[in-house]
Amino acid sequence: MKDNVRAVLFDLDDTLLENNMDSFLRTYFGLLTPHVAASVSPERFMPALLAATRAMVEHTDLTLTNEQAFIADFFPRVGRTADEMMPLFDDFYATRFGQLRAQVRRLPEARAAVQAAFDAGCDVVIATNPLFPETAIRQRMEWAGVEDFPYALVTSYEVMHTSKPHRRYYTEIVERIGRKPDECVMVGDDWVNDIVPSRRAGLRAYWVNTSAEIPSGFDPPARGTLAQFVERLNQR
Repeated sequence: MKDNVRAVLFDLDDTLLENNMDSFLRTYFGLLTPHVAASVSPERFMPALLAATRAMVEHTDLTLTNEQAFIADFFPRVGRTADEMMPLFDDFYATRFGQLRAQVRRLPEARAAVQAAFDAGCDVVIATNPLFPETAIRQRMEWAGVEDFPYALVTSYEVMHTSKPHRRYYTEIVERIGRKPDECVMVGDDWVNDIVPSRRAGLRAYWVNTSAEIPSGFDPPARGTLAQFVERLNQR
């Protein structure tokens, strides 16, 4: 890996933490829906939540954070105010979200990869899709065993203005940490969300994948396991 790498961006789910997101989200919705049922019926809550999540993913108004985009879309749909319901969400993440730990598995190589990036003198970013509040991301980082590092940035819905797979998501990270795109490498498992848009934004990319066919134009050495990424990083 070239010497001018100054920042490493790590995806979280299925990169640093084994997580079947379909199963995870089913359980997540199954816990969250009854938690707010006294304020919003399940029949109304779930369609509104899914629609507001889509609004976060699709919005490109850089004057709004993802949280603000969610609030603007979600609460009119359920006929409640943020003041009425946000405390319920906060309580859920404080008391119930931790039950989802049973849905994930810690990857022993994850902490070593993050440590190697810090040891190389890089700025390190947790570049997870910012559709969750920071508390939910920090808890998943704890489950992955990587919560206690001094990250340059953790992308959450409170601070980010776009999400994956928008190219602007990666541009915003680069701007926030004060680096040039070609000084940064995105490490992730998802071709559509992690690799393609980060490269379009001018970053390098390392694809955590050893099984899929290599798409045309992609550098074969720029993919492999997390352990192999550490080897490349140490070759600087």
